Amino acid sequence: MTGLVANAQERWTYGEHVYTMEGTLTASKYQAKATGTVSFTNVPKDFKEFEALYRQFLGKTPHGTAAMMPMAMEIYGRNREEGRKCIELICWPSNVKSVISQLNNKYGQSQYAPKNDTYHLRYLPAAVLKGATPENGYSPQQPYTVEMKASVNQHRDMQFMGSGRVVYLYMLGNGWDTRQRSVEIIKPEDSELHQVFNCPALYTQCKPIRGTWKGLK
Repeated sequence: MTGLVANAQERWTYGEHVYTMEGTLTASKYQAKATGTVSFTNVPKDFKEFEALYRQFLGKTPHGTAAMMPMAMEIYGRNREEGRKCIELICWPSNVKSVISQLNNKYGQSQYAPKNDTYHLRYLPAAVLKGATPENGYSPQQPYTVEMKASVNQHRDMQFMGSGRVVYLYMLGNGWDTRQRSVEIIKPEDSELHQVFNCPALYTQCKPIRGTWKGLK
């Protein structure tokens, strides 16, 4: 791990909800062995909490920002308007429409579809949480934990709609055979906060659930 940035665990609270973050992923320098971990006792209850979490804590690192994507997906499943605001907050503008469109497809079961329609994936946000598997009904361990590592793709500087650097990382999870999901995080040059630049791997079809999903806290 020589040469990596410090990996001290940080903690942030909102009421009784506790969020922790540690990792060596950074936009300033690519490190092939860099990792990141975010744990949380609860999904943010609304946009107000989500925004505070993003601006004050998780948005300041690539892995913190990436971990907010399944949170936003879960909030969208509970409340479309609150979830839309969350997605718009943390996503690069060109990414917002595709995320919302795909979630509507995955969450919106057709009245003509059979009750066991495997395309209906309301449990999708849990597929990247540690311990969640199709076999256990996508029930993650608690506190909920998102584990990440650096992608084989190195950082890339972008020069459009302002300057920024794109960080490629993998989110680990058992919802897919590959057990890792590629996510692109951008750090605009004029901001201390990161945004989700692209994340189609997070809402692609995952393995069908076995049993009944119990939801997330």
